[in-house]
Amino acid sequence: MRWALVKVSLAVTTMVVVAFAVPLGLVIREMARDRAFSGAEREAAAVAPALSITTDRDQLERVVASAGSDAGMAVHLPAGDGREALELGRRRAADEDIAAVRTLGRASTTAVPGGSTLLQPVALSTGKIAVVEVYVPESEVTNGVGTAWAVLAAVGVALVLGSVAVADRLGVRMVRPAQRLAEGAHDLGEGRLGARVPEEGPTELRLAAVAFNSMADQVVQLLANERELAADLSHRLRTPLTVLRLNTASLGEGPAADQTRTAVEQLEREVDTIIRTAREAKPQTAAAGPGAGCDAAEVVRERMAFWSALAEDEGRKWRVAGADRPVRIPVARADLAAALDALLGNVFRHTAEGTAFAVDVHNGEDAVIVLVSDAGPGIPDPETAMARGRGSGSDGSTGLGLDIVRRLAESTGGDVRIGSSVLGGTEVRIWIQLDGRAPAGRGHRQMRRRRPGRLTAVHNRSRSH
Repeated sequence: MRWALVKVSLAVTTMVVVAFAVPLGLVIREMARDRAFSGAEREAAAVAPALSITTDRDQLERVVASAGSDAGMAVHLPAGDGREALELGRRRAADEDIAAVRTLGRASTTAVPGGSTLLQPVALSTGKIAVVEVYVPESEVTNGVGTAWAVLAAVGVALVLGSVAVADRLGVRMVRPAQRLAEGAHDLGEGRLGARVPEEGPTELRLAAVAFNSMADQVVQLLANERELAADLSHRLRTPLTVLRLNTASLGEGPAADQTRTAVEQLEREVDTIIRTAREAKPQTAAAGPGAGCDAAEVVRERMAFWSALAEDEGRKWRVAGADRPVRIPVARADLAAALDALLGNVFRHTAEGTAFAVDVHNGEDAVIVLVSDAGPGIPDPETAMARGRGSGSDGSTGLGLDIVRRLAESTGGDVRIGSSVLGGTEVRIWIQLDGRAPAGRGHRQMRRRRPGRLTAVHNRSRSH
């Protein structure tokens, strides 16, 4: 494209220069010729008054000498009144040319060796016609023409070079964004998902760059969603795996029991590997779309009914509060169930058998709080635990459980906090914003001030085991 623009500009500018320079050069040459012959006519006109008065040789020689050079002017007088024909100066024109001027009575030019001559007829007092010959050398006819043509050629070359330079710069301005767009597409095709294209250049290329960057963002988002889906589905497998692992502890001793426990441990390791592999890239999520939502109380009752059987096997006391009436939240049912399973699975995984736990639902004007608390040893460093929730875990934890909970809360404009529970262990508070705005400080504090009384009222309606 760049060289095509240069060639087009070169061709167009060359044609324009030729179209103007050639006629202008011819005009300059004609002007130089007219200038030279105009000077010859002036010299001839200076002799004409003397010829009309006298034909004396001496007087005419003085007039010719004063009018011009003897080598450049000649006077041809015809014979008459007993006088022979008289010629003054150097003659260059042919006899027939001089005779033709006398016969026709008008000036003419004729070519002679080294230049041209102007033959000017002059009427004498006797009625005869004398001819004044003025020699115009070729150098005088072409005086300044070569310089003028050289200047025109230089201007033409400068115009052509300038147009080529401008076309080249314009070509670079168009080609460089196109090259960057091609390089960005090539990088994205090779798997470099961070490849983006600067939005610069002509309007069409800027729009193409904007579309490419938007497409790249969509590709990254889709890949991240796929990884997150794989990790999320794999993490949900940990809930039945936790049940299997705890149930295998009651199988006693024996080859079959050992094989079952080994298989469960291997399966759990494989699930952890899938989770870590799927989360190599930082996942992204989006808030629930219009119309998405569920009854938080119903989901809490359903998940607690699932975990209650395992809690009874391990001798754990559990409690549900605030789930006796509908609580609508802008969160998908499956997402809330996955978050609750992640937190309850952590309780069973990281606390000893017999440790009590509870789930409380608090419904406010602009937010819903879900509290999952236990009577375990607690988390000594909540900030580290939340940071691990944003990356890969350690000590046998993938870190996805808290990340699932955090993403669910942040998709509504809420957040997640870890603190000490009234049971003496860990309390994970999920703040779910109902209107999708970031939680305001005032409303946040009002919810916390209402919490003791609310808890008291809710606890009176709770079910305990």
